Amino acid sequence: MPADTITRAFAHKAFIGFLTGGDPSLEDTRRYVNLMAAAGADLVEIGVPFSDPIAEGPAIQQASARALAAHTTPEKLFGLVDDLRRLDGLTIPLAMMTYLNPVHHYGYEAFFARAADVGVDALIIPDLPFDEHEEVRQAAASARVAVISMIAPTSAARIRQIASHAEGFIYLVSSLGVTGVRSTITTDIATIVAQIRDVTDVPVAVGFGISTPAQAAAMASLADGAIVGSAIVRLIGELGSLADEAIDHYVREMVRAMR
Repeated sequence: MPADTITRAFAHKAFIGFLTGGDPSLEDTRRYVNLMAAAGADLVEIGVPFSDPIAEGPAIQQASARALAAHTTPEKLFGLVDDLRRLDGLTIPLAMMTYLNPVHHYGYEAFFARAADVGVDALIIPDLPFDEHEEVRQAAASARVAVISMIAPTSAARIRQIASHAEGFIYLVSSLGVTGVRSTITTDIATIVAQIRDVTDVPVAVGFGISTPAQAAAMASLADGAIVGSAIVRLIGELGSLADEAIDHYVREMVRAMR
């Protein structure tokens, strides 16, 4: 099952990298995903560009705009994942991060069936309310694709409830607000992880705001992994199709710090 594949990615402290699919092109995204895996990423999240990415900061908003301008669609990203699996032989887990609207528009059952067919292991849907997740989870379970639970600092009263339904891994949001590089992370991550551990042994990865090796190492010491998105997306925004060396160096540096 995908959940088992994802769990194996957490055999050590897991580095999870994010990039926006189709920015600056599908060919670049395919190359960058392979490059990140070769540099030590244990799981890669591919963002589905959306016109109203409410959870994202400026870097990922701008990346979504560029990808949409390049006519990137969910179907094209499914094709990208298919190429990564069948042509490139990529074996690390892949997650797609998308908002509920594109999934609903595509059709829940059809979306998850297509995701499973091409080799997507999990979906992350930031605007999926926990109270309304049952229909989505049923479609995902039929296709054997994990739906990743997100726990934010504001989820305090519901941490155990959300965690008890988690599969694959738990995405622990480090800070209030949108994605983006932060100089400091002040949330009491250790306490939240302890509360999660009371009800599940599903791995916990911390994301939102992590950009430096020191931050990644600190989060990995408290949880099972770290998620980095905006810093990678920003490199791609600055360098476009020429970001290979910068991404390779950055991912290797972050992985080294965590282990």
